Amino acid sequence: MSSRIPKPIRNLCRMRVSPTSLQFRLTLELVTLSAIGVSAVAFWAGWQMEQNLLTSHKQLLEYVAMRFPEQVEMYSEAKTVEVGLERTIAKLSTSGVSIWVQEPDGKILGKSSGINQPSSALLNAFTQTAAPVKPTILQFGDRYIVLCGNPLNVNGKLVGKVYLSQDITSDRHQLSTGINRLIAIGILAIFLLTIAISQRIRKTLQPLAQMSEIASHVSADDLGAAQLELQQAPDEILGLATAFNEMTVRLSGAWEQQRQFVGNVSHELRTPLSVVLGYLQSLLRRGDNLSTHQQNAVSTAITETDRTIRMLQDLLDLARADSGNLHFRQSPVVLNTLVAEVVEMSQKVSNRQIKMTIATEDIVALADQDRLTQVLINLVDNAIKYSNGAIDIILEKTEDRAIVQIQDRGIGIALEHQNRIFERFYRAQDSSTRSRDGTGLGLAIAKSLIEGMNGKITLRSKPGEGSIFTITLPIWKS
Repeated sequence: MSSRIPKPIRNLCRMRVSPTSLQFRLTLELVTLSAIGVSAVAFWAGWQMEQNLLTSHKQLLEYVAMRFPEQVEMYSEAKTVEVGLERTIAKLSTSGVSIWVQEPDGKILGKSSGINQPSSALLNAFTQTAAPVKPTILQFGDRYIVLCGNPLNVNGKLVGKVYLSQDITSDRHQLSTGINRLIAIGILAIFLLTIAISQRIRKTLQPLAQMSEIASHVSADDLGAAQLELQQAPDEILGLATAFNEMTVRLSGAWEQQRQFVGNVSHELRTPLSVVLGYLQSLLRRGDNLSTHQQNAVSTAITETDRTIRMLQDLLDLARADSGNLHFRQSPVVLNTLVAEVVEMSQKVSNRQIKMTIATEDIVALADQDRLTQVLINLVDNAIKYSNGAIDIILEKTEDRAIVQIQDRGIGIALEHQNRIFERFYRAQDSSTRSRDGTGLGLAIAKSLIEGMNGKITLRSKPGEGSIFTITLPIWKS
């Protein structure tokens, strides 16, 4: 059935336009103006049709009323006034005009006959009531009558009053039908104008929608490639697109300079800090003559120096990943064995219970074993830091993906932080979620490493119930 509906109407039905959008506002304003214009034209046309109809009937009765006394006088010259009235009524009772003459005491002196004979109800209605002098439309039940009544003087003598009426019910119904059709045509015109205006505005604003689409999906890695190519767009939008392209080029250059700076600084600082760390460790080992306070100070310096070196190494890894210089040695990795080794090592270091749920069959993924080990250790270490209960690691697979889940029952992560948890240096403001040993780079590195192995890492968390980090990797196919 939908195939019979015109395509523009189907497109209009499928559109989801926000009430606050520019497209909706422009469409509403133009449709409102069009509706007012069409309604005004339809109202004027209907009013003009009604006036033309009424004017023609009124003019006819005015003409008959003007001629009636003259005709009566002419026909009464040879015979009586009664004969003159009868002949005049017979002559002028045409085109549906009904005529009757009534004496002041209410007696009917003459009236139209045949199809023009006035109804008894009409005669009785004006026996005691004065009729309008000018032709006026009156409604009797379901009938519309044009009626007027004037004194009749013949040869200077008042004979009575002559009444003229014409039934315009059929013409009135035809007029109502015409007005209803005019209204229907106006509604159809407004509907078609709504479709046409909406489609035109949508097409005109399409370049803006394209710009919004590109801007919403652009990332730091593809700033240079995010270029708008518009054809047949208005000059104002073309100017905006040109400014957008120039902005992305500038941002791409600035981002590249930042990555190079971070990589260079990390590389240059790591070597001297490693030397400083070595001297501090040597000093602590041979510092028998150092006081307890001095030994604590040197130990603190060693800890902070080691932390700084690890942060610089993380920054260097991220810079290499951003520049595409972080290479991966993809090979078949038996996840059952790798996860078991990570669990055993983490339990020895932390003395925490880690529960494994591993499939009986071997799950072999295509990954870089060293990089994957680094990611798993990082995620398990986070689970240990931010929870006090047991930690679950679940290993399973689908037809083409291997899945590793690290689940804790700790403090969890609030919803407003979950979308940014993989950003560099981002750390939740809640003091309960912060760690003195963290740099805010671990999860960012984990994301870069997993994505570099054609995998994906996601998070599901609920405050007070814990978090679940899920890693998916491609299955190795021999």
